[in-house]
Amino acid sequence: MTNHLFAEIRSRMPTPETRFATLADGRVFRYRDVLEVSARFANVLAGLGVKPGDRVAVQVDKSLEALMLYLGTVRAGAIFLPLNNAYTPAEIEYFLGDAKPAVFVCDPAKAEALRTVAAGAGATLETLGTKNDGTLAEKVAGAETGFADVARGPDDLAAILYTSGTTGRSKGAMLSHENLASNARVLTKEWRFTKDDVLLHALPIFHTHGLFVATNIVLFAGAQMIFLSKFDADDILDRMPGATSMMGVPTFYVRLVDSPRLDREITKGMRLFISGSAPLLAETHRAFQEKTGHAILERYGMTETNMNTSNPYEGAENGSRIAGTVGFPLPGTDLRVVDPDSGKAVADGEIGMIEVRGPNVFKGYWQNPEKTKAEFRDDGFFITGDLGKIDARGYVHIVGRGKDLIITGGYNVYPKEIETEIDGMAGVNESAVIGVAHKDFGEGVTAVVVPVKGATLDADAILRTLEGRLAKFKLPKKVFVVDELPRNTMGKVQKNVLRETYKDIYKA
Repeated sequence: MTNHLFAEIRSRMPTPETRFATLADGRVFRYRDVLEVSARFANVLAGLGVKPGDRVAVQVDKSLEALMLYLGTVRAGAIFLPLNNAYTPAEIEYFLGDAKPAVFVCDPAKAEALRTVAAGAGATLETLGTKNDGTLAEKVAGAETGFADVARGPDDLAAILYTSGTTGRSKGAMLSHENLASNARVLTKEWRFTKDDVLLHALPIFHTHGLFVATNIVLFAGAQMIFLSKFDADDILDRMPGATSMMGVPTFYVRLVDSPRLDREITKGMRLFISGSAPLLAETHRAFQEKTGHAILERYGMTETNMNTSNPYEGAENGSRIAGTVGFPLPGTDLRVVDPDSGKAVADGEIGMIEVRGPNVFKGYWQNPEKTKAEFRDDGFFITGDLGKIDARGYVHIVGRGKDLIITGGYNVYPKEIETEIDGMAGVNESAVIGVAHKDFGEGVTAVVVPVKGATLDADAILRTLEGRLAKFKLPKKVFVVDELPRNTMGKVQKNVLRETYKDIYKA
């Protein structure tokens, strides 16, 4: 038996001297370096006592070495556990206590603050900085460049990713070698990635989008990337003529549209722009296409499933990528929309709970069999928690999270419906609709609205406009105009933060 995921990566590699990554400082990293440096990390991990199935938890800033640590962990037969570098020591204590990693790697500057936390979880503490510094980097520098990859099968775990935890404690989603390999395989083909592609990579690598979707696709295609520590619109535009593709979150595209430099000339060498991790406003989709001629390809995925759907690659010039939709289920992935209570399929066009099944779907939640059982149907479908619908053309629409459903006066209200109406009003940049505790109605529909730059919005005027468009029970009881919506690091609006902010507005 081979190391399932890395064996496929290795089999798809081009010649050793082919460029894999160009760094912001101009350094070049070749496929030969991928093999040698990941082997060094695997050797060091094995030397630290890491055994097959052990967890390696990592909270470091983005660097190519951190990416090689991911591959080295896989090659060593261990389980990679990336953690958001914004997490506090108190949050890290929970993750380490839950996952019990053999090794915890952090930024050198955080070592003292996290030393006790690591010790409490029984983990060996190592450090890795962005300048290839830290205790782990020192060990890697002297390690062997050859490594006999540890055998791992398709169902063995390659990674654990913790969910964002907006409804209680985060849960560790267990992702197998084949979960990752199957998704990379399908997406490489569906999005037409080849050895000739150069991907602009400005995403974080503690999340499935930047770590697995972007990186694994490049590796499976034998392509290369321009590897940037963070997103900066001017920097991206400077580098765009040397690239062919880009993956980003909606915030990236909003920033690019705002730049006077974005036009058809600067994007003429690009073949594909992909957006995910949060809903892309239809207005952003239209504005980007007007300025560049490119229709952004939006897709739908989640921590537990990798990618589930995608707008079509073919036919973009004829309108196949429809703003506000996430396209069709990927090959090999089954998707259905059901009544949340009965589990029975709803008719096309009706809103229900999205459920998916396929080789991309995770193995369950780490040390939480009860939660795992509760989230899977008997026929193997995973209950995503996302509300959506399938239109007459077969396109999937996401209308919100199940937890965002508002029940007011006994009626179900889907925030997306109201947000779509508000977002279409002149002067509105975006909106978020939430349910807030209300003594008479259970929950009061509440809208938080962000104006476009320079515009002035009147809350009463927004309500008057909605009155003729929505049933009375759907109308917001209050509208708040704010400068911006709270977002997490991947650009998702944090409605839990909004609910906390406005929790007392209907109290007498």
